[in-house]
Amino acid sequence: MLSIAGILLSLALLMWLAYRGISVLILAPLMALLAVLLSPDAPLLASYTQVFMKALGSFIALFFPLFLLGAVFGKLMEDSGAARVIASRIVDWLGAGRAVLAIVLACAVLTYGGVSLFVVAFAVYPIAVELFRAVDVPKRLIPATIALGAFTFTMTALPGTPAIQNAIPMPHFGTTPFAAPGLGLIGGAVMGVLGALWLLRRARQAAAAGEGYGADADGPALLARSVRPHAQGEGYDVAELGPQGGATSPALPPSFGVAIAPSWPWWR
Repeated sequence: MLSIAGILLSLALLMWLAYRGISVLILAPLMALLAVLLSPDAPLLASYTQVFMKALGSFIALFFPLFLLGAVFGKLMEDSGAARVIASRIVDWLGAGRAVLAIVLACAVLTYGGVSLFVVAFAVYPIAVELFRAVDVPKRLIPATIALGAFTFTMTALPGTPAIQNAIPMPHFGTTPFAAPGLGLIGGAVMGVLGALWLLRRARQAAAAGEGYGADADGPALLARSVRPHAQGEGYDVAELGPQGGATSPALPPSFGVAIAPSWPWWR
């Protein structure tokens, strides 16, 4: 009983401390030691070296290439502007009147194409802010809208999803990414439809109550000129760097066809 309590306590502390910003690379071995310490019959050093380190090594050997290539692909989609191009085009197709559904679908297409959900959240958030402000939908619904499209049915249920949650069990169960397609489609439909209905209901309730987007300060903060750094004798202002300040202009984002080509799941 004490061993189970130690495992649950270690997992709870791992999640809480990771949420507080502490690296999992530090937390994982420490929480493993805590679980062993709370197990009365488990030897500390032997459990750490022969159980934890062996399991960790096997996990890294199996899945490190998947994590590495996924991170590189997500960074490429983010830095090239391809993720934002895809999201913007989907929003244009659905129209501003369907702001909630447009953001959900944009996130779903990106995550189902293999883009990291963290990249999707940062890429779609600025579009969601502008769209929700334009149609006067409360900004408090933005996190739930992004989460529904990126963190639910495309990440866990739809057949063929390249998410690590789908790839990690494959060696253990001897399955493929398209295992149980019927159940996956049913589960994905339940999550997507019920989540969209809930978001639309909340948006209608907010509109009926007269609640709009809300006041905020989404724009960049302006720094007073008197406290900006200057170079000696030249009046050089770091805050004036940019396209208007003589710096090179950023590269143009790719077209929609080029942006979606590497992430389209049917091409895999």
